[in-house]
Amino acid sequence: MFQWYRELGASERKTFQACFLGWATDALDTQLFSFLIPTLVAVWAISNSEAGWLGTSALLSSSVGGWIAGILCDRIGRVVVMKLAIAWFTVFTIASGFANSYEQLLVARILSGIGFGGEWAAGAVLMGEIIRPAYRGKAVGNVQSAYAVGYGFAALLSSVLFAVMPPENAWRWMFWIGALPAFAVFWTLRGVGEPDVFLAMKRSLQTRGVRINPLAIFNRRYLGTTILCSLLALGIQGGGFSILIWLPTFLKSHYQLSSVSVGYYIFVLTCGSFVGYICAAHLCDTIGRRRNFFLFAVLNWIMIPAFIYAPPLGVVSLILIFLLGFSLLGIYSALGPYFTELFPSVIRGSGQAFAYNFGRAVGAFCPAIVGMLTTANLLQLREAMAACAMLAYVFVVIAVALLPETNGRDLSDVDADMVAPEPQGINKARRASAIQEKEA
Repeated sequence: MFQWYRELGASERKTFQACFLGWATDALDTQLFSFLIPTLVAVWAISNSEAGWLGTSALLSSSVGGWIAGILCDRIGRVVVMKLAIAWFTVFTIASGFANSYEQLLVARILSGIGFGGEWAAGAVLMGEIIRPAYRGKAVGNVQSAYAVGYGFAALLSSVLFAVMPPENAWRWMFWIGALPAFAVFWTLRGVGEPDVFLAMKRSLQTRGVRINPLAIFNRRYLGTTILCSLLALGIQGGGFSILIWLPTFLKSHYQLSSVSVGYYIFVLTCGSFVGYICAAHLCDTIGRRRNFFLFAVLNWIMIPAFIYAPPLGVVSLILIFLLGFSLLGIYSALGPYFTELFPSVIRGSGQAFAYNFGRAVGAFCPAIVGMLTTANLLQLREAMAACAMLAYVFVVIAVALLPETNGRDLSDVDADMVAPEPQGINKARRASAIQEKEA
């Protein structure tokens, strides 16, 4: 199964390792907050709606940070931006642990979100451009499995800290310890260079005296791709957020579990997601990107109600939450390679980052909507979670039905085919350069 990894070159392996560690750290920071919601509700006497906005605010700010990072990726480089993003969210994750009020934590979460949004944007483009076409789906999908590692570590960390510390101290240490893996990411990134395809495009633009307008992704030539990729990301992330952010709270209320036991259940879900990431990574190279998305959307429509409405059944419940993790998170694997193959190098960072983070921003309202529906007593928690998640995957099916298959696409061919005729941002720059030369 992992023969492809042994066949990677030195630069491909270093990139894989750095992005794996980076995304695991991102996942750890994102998931640990879900374990803290019941504690923060009790310690600070906040409502479910306010708790939901703590999660939503970080996801919203991450969408802004992700798009900014994507634009910078096209300007200054993928590796540089990834380092900056990791440093940023590490600082503010540590700051979150020092918060003494709801308002202070809200500000810290908003600022930390800017960093982890940028990390995905830089890492996904970096991986997609360095890994050869034959292994792109497997490699990027397997890096996505780092989220399962981060989620699993968050579950274990939660169980251990809440078992040995009082809740009012344990939640702070969750944030502080969660920031430590970022230092390992910096160490690994030392040996990672910029992708050849990016360097070639940068040299070409410098020779021609052209600068790319980051809004070129909204040019008529690319607008359809940008919109459909954004809808795809919205469906996947909106569905995932609706379940994952509220899952520990649901397990406590529906299964009557302690914080320690919740950690064990989430760990099983994480194991399922790890298997899902790996399977989806291989499937997107064998059956194609589009069929892979269709398959996992259907699996989610089956598994979400199956888990949400099943009564506590011991081992059966553990099997169901394993399968839920498989479908709910495995669907993410093909996003990175698919977006990389749909945009040319000149706008790949900004296009990929905008689409993914638009989906993250709009999808981030789903946990808040779940919280508001339960606070207003319109729906019970499980009904609100299921409704938001099930509806989100409609966007996945619509987007994939209208997008092309890209399995095995050579990125240099993408650039040659899609850059000419050139987007509006490039044409304007070339006309201005020609006028200046004529005047001179």
